Amino acid sequence: MNHIERVFIIGWDGAGTFVRNADTPNLDRLMRDGASGFDVQTASPTISAQCWGTLLHGVEPDKHLLTNEKVSSETYPDDSPYPSVFRVVRDAYPDAGLASFSAWYPINHGIIETTSGVHKVSMKDGDLAHAAAAYIREHPDLKLMFVQLDLPDAAGHRYGYDTPGQHSAIEETDANMGVILNAIEEVGMLGDGLIIAVTDHGGGGEHPTRHGSDHPLDKTIFWVAAGPGIEPGSAVPAGLTIADTAAVVARALGVTAPPSWEAKLPQGLFAD
Repeated sequence: MNHIERVFIIGWDGAGTFVRNADTPNLDRLMRDGASGFDVQTASPTISAQCWGTLLHGVEPDKHLLTNEKVSSETYPDDSPYPSVFRVVRDAYPDAGLASFSAWYPINHGIIETTSGVHKVSMKDGDLAHAAAAYIREHPDLKLMFVQLDLPDAAGHRYGYDTPGQHSAIEETDANMGVILNAIEEVGMLGDGLIIAVTDHGGGGEHPTRHGSDHPLDKTIFWVAAGPGIEPGSAVPAGLTIADTAAVVARALGVTAPPSWEAKLPQGLFAD
């Protein structure tokens, strides 16, 4: 695998696979430059805390036990046998820059450990994208960044999922991601950076403006990764799940995934 120095995870909340029905030039560019899939499966139940928790902790909700209510009121236990990818990377790189920019505050409050030395910022999507871009420009030691953009899910709840109203929010999210990608490129981190764009769940499966079920519209998500060692224009390996994102990050940064993780490295994602 070619050398990867840092990883960026850019999450689009509630976007399912509906990005295919919107104008997303920045996401399209990542797809051309890397591997993509639109049949990736997320965690159950298809709710934000459970799904983002699975992505960041590499285990299903019956292990990490995160819910929307819990992450809003409690912090993640430091002694959990299921550490987040931030904790794993911090243990391997004590002095590295780690950052989480989340429009949905409970991710920073209750999903990522409070003692993992992560720079955390929560604000609305547009401001968040510009703040993340500024952080990238100012921190050459950045090793891992997670960004969660919330507009697609908010629009899905308001207008319905995979509707013109949500498509507009998806397009705005693509533009916000473009702000971040431009900063990555400007500072020269594109050549040795792995960029993952992913959503946590879809919606509209059992109710037009809700999610949470195992219906394919709720359960099926997009997942895109571009960077050194990934074949441009390729498909992600079959069977990839949202949990496997943690294993991809660990492999990219050369750290050992905890044996407690259920996340598996997708065979064939990287050229080696």
